[in-house]
Amino acid sequence: MIDKVYLPALFFDRDGVINIDTGYVYQREIFVWVDGAIDAIRVAKKAGYLVFVVTNQSGVARGYFTEQHVKDLHEWMNQTLRQHGTLIDQFYYCPHHPDGILYEYAISCNCRKPLPGMILRAVTEWQVDTGRSFLVGDKESDMEAAVNAGIRGLLFRGSDLYSFIVDNLRA
Repeated sequence: MIDKVYLPALFFDRDGVINIDTGYVYQREIFVWVDGAIDAIRVAKKAGYLVFVVTNQSGVARGYFTEQHVKDLHEWMNQTLRQHGTLIDQFYYCPHHPDGILYEYAISCNCRKPLPGMILRAVTEWQVDTGRSFLVGDKESDMEAAVNAGIRGLLFRGSDLYSFIVDNLRA
């Protein structure tokens, strides 16, 4: 019998961490990478980390855009990353919000941060070593989600994601 291999993971919030948060970003025409984001993803992958995005996308529940818009943007992000020799292993997003106007999305769920559903799903699907994993986010709800999932949370308030990640990969 072969033993399962558990890998560390780096979980990124999306808006405000990987891209500039201008509010309800769902089109590549308005998507702007945070300085150092592509290099941060590449260095994490080279260090042996799985890389995931865990992002609340309440714009779906609010009727601003569709799940297909979210999926298309994520595919475009990975196409861009592939051109730079890297990629995000999996995107997880929560389209729900209890105050949404679309009935099927106007719910409370366990995937909306600060609840840990997206992180726990990735941990299960990818056999993640939670002891060596962490989440980088720009909001307290991201930090709460990390705690709720049993991983370390790092608050990103800077402008250069690459330097932030390199410093924390060494920690």
